[in-house]
Amino acid sequence: MLPEKLAAWSLRHRALTLVCWVALVVGALLSGALLDGESRRSTDPGESGRAQTALNAQNTFDPFRENVLVEAKNPGSPPFTANEELRRATEDLVTTLTRSGSVTDVRSPPAGDSAERISADGASGLVGFSIAGGEKEIRPNFETASAQVDAVAARHPSVRLGLSGDLSLSTVVDKGIREDVKRSEFLSLPMTLVILLIVFGALVAASVPLLLAGTSVAATFGFLSVVDDFTPINGATTVITLLIGMAVGVDYSLFFLRRQREERARGHSIDDAILIAARTSGHVVIVSGVTVVLCVSGLVFTGLDNFTGLAISTAFVVGLAVLGAVTVLPALLSLLGDKVDRGRIPWLGERRTTAETSRFWSATARAVTRRPALWGGLATALLILLTLPALGMRLQDPTPAESLPRSVTTIDSALRTQDAFPGVVYPATVVLTARNGGPVDSPALRAAITDLERRIGETQGVLNKPLAVANVDEAVVIRVPLSGAGRDPQADAALAKLRTEVLPATIGEVDGVEFAVAGRTASARDFADRVIERRPLVVGFVLLAAFVLLLLAFRSVAVSLVSILLNLLSIGAAYGVLTWIFQDGHFASLLGFTPYGGVVGWLPMFMFVLLLGLSMDYHIFILSRIRERRADGAVAAIVRGTGTSAGVVSGAAVIMVGVFSVFITLSAIEYKMMGVGMAVAILIDATLVRGVLLPAFLALLGEQAWRRDRKSVAPERVPELSSPHA
Repeated sequence: MLPEKLAAWSLRHRALTLVCWVALVVGALLSGALLDGESRRSTDPGESGRAQTALNAQNTFDPFRENVLVEAKNPGSPPFTANEELRRATEDLVTTLTRSGSVTDVRSPPAGDSAERISADGASGLVGFSIAGGEKEIRPNFETASAQVDAVAARHPSVRLGLSGDLSLSTVVDKGIREDVKRSEFLSLPMTLVILLIVFGALVAASVPLLLAGTSVAATFGFLSVVDDFTPINGATTVITLLIGMAVGVDYSLFFLRRQREERARGHSIDDAILIAARTSGHVVIVSGVTVVLCVSGLVFTGLDNFTGLAISTAFVVGLAVLGAVTVLPALLSLLGDKVDRGRIPWLGERRTTAETSRFWSATARAVTRRPALWGGLATALLILLTLPALGMRLQDPTPAESLPRSVTTIDSALRTQDAFPGVVYPATVVLTARNGGPVDSPALRAAITDLERRIGETQGVLNKPLAVANVDEAVVIRVPLSGAGRDPQADAALAKLRTEVLPATIGEVDGVEFAVAGRTASARDFADRVIERRPLVVGFVLLAAFVLLLLAFRSVAVSLVSILLNLLSIGAAYGVLTWIFQDGHFASLLGFTPYGGVVGWLPMFMFVLLLGLSMDYHIFILSRIRERRADGAVAAIVRGTGTSAGVVSGAAVIMVGVFSVFITLSAIEYKMMGVGMAVAILIDATLVRGVLLPAFLALLGEQAWRRDRKSVAPERVPELSSPHA
């Protein structure tokens, strides 16, 4: 078998194997540092993608737009038009910003479009401006403008000035991602080490999986710095890759190391035990890794470049984890020998070295196999019950103001501005270009924009003012505030009205002019539409790939179908729990989030492909243990296989649940959802599915489950292998 051959080669060339691994990691890090070019920007699908492409083709760029909400801190203060302090603060702000030279196109009440820049309740005013300068001056000018807003606010202590807009919101989002990456690194590594100490009871043994997982993740990040030049790799992908890499890297090493220790306890020499572990657990690791990579590769069929980047990063980190587990780990274990058990924790170390079979899970499997229909039916009913809330799941991406906590000043300002001036924070961006190229601005177009503004006033608040119009090289960009919260049914309805009614009746009447609508609402809507459109293709590919791999691994149609069905049950239950907590708002204060009435649109598909791959780890490992003991009889094989795999599966599940639970501590609600959903699915899979449903289904199938599989492996009966270092 390939895993055994790889392990045997690594044992014969231990030093070379370890040197090559170190060279691989160092080379990856150096390539990332030396070959890191300009990062590839992602492109939205659909109409928003066309608008984005049209803007990218211009020699200049759409100026970043910022807003400052001006309101009294005292709720009982007079309205804006009668409040002298608010008016003085507004004049001071406009003068200060204009003199700073960092902004252009300052719009404010009471001059000009005053009615549009005073809130409907009369309590607030809105000052808008664009950040001046070219690409290199944008960031310094924004920081200057932000400092000027703070200075004006200090001069008017009774007035609240809230800054929010394109750059201010993207800045806090980027900062949140950086802090989340640091927090995930800070929490995941120590927590994983503690769990491994409990699993192995020895410091050296616990450090080995952590070392391999850490180097796999480090090498992946190095390679991704190069890949990022061709395929977008965003901040969210970085966080996900880190935690997935730690989870699978530790799991694969755990599978191998625990089996090697068991074989040593049976009396095999160090290297013979390694070769047996390679033949059994190494085979499981390769099949599991290939399954994860193939399942996640299904995301490529969405045609979304962010999903493609996520699939590539996951394939890198999982592939390196598999490579390390079947080559580097055997060489390292052979080199360490019995020193791998050094640093034992009293009592725990002795117990972990000798314990092989779980009494609890053996007893559970024995009870289930006696009455499989009853226990299998009850467990299935429970999972279906947990799935029911998912029937009402609403896919809705949060805006930054909904994703991040309101304790962030910019987020609080955005929420206040959105309440006072609906749609201003997340406007639709209408990009106008000439059909045959060249400048688009013309008297006819300006008249159409005037008509557009008139028709917006007739939509009874579905579309709002003030509009912001900017010439961007040969294009014209119009920002149209939409009703709603940026990404909810109300905002979607406003977007549809703008795209299908208002724009065709105004801009669409100008000969030679094309329009496309982008913006946060539009890009999220187009993204969701693409995911829904490609979902059957992705799901079909993933299910087929998983089925074929399981069929090749176990040569049993029944076992393959049962494994996939059980995984679907656990994923459905995770969907239900996710909907019940985040959409319905249960445990919101405990988990530190504010419900916004939906579930992140990309998360269910991402969870599906990743969980179907990851949870196969346990099924493949348990089924392999059961198949090894087929000679003992169907029921006895199920009981012994479940009991002997319990320690490894429980340890791997605790590590994976712990790693994914780190997501819950991060700031963005998307990460919290992912953490809860993934942790719940893994927990269900490692307990209810592993301990009840799988034994029940296999007991019901009996020998029919394996009738096409003529392969039987019983390592206890395998003759002593010829070891290069015995």
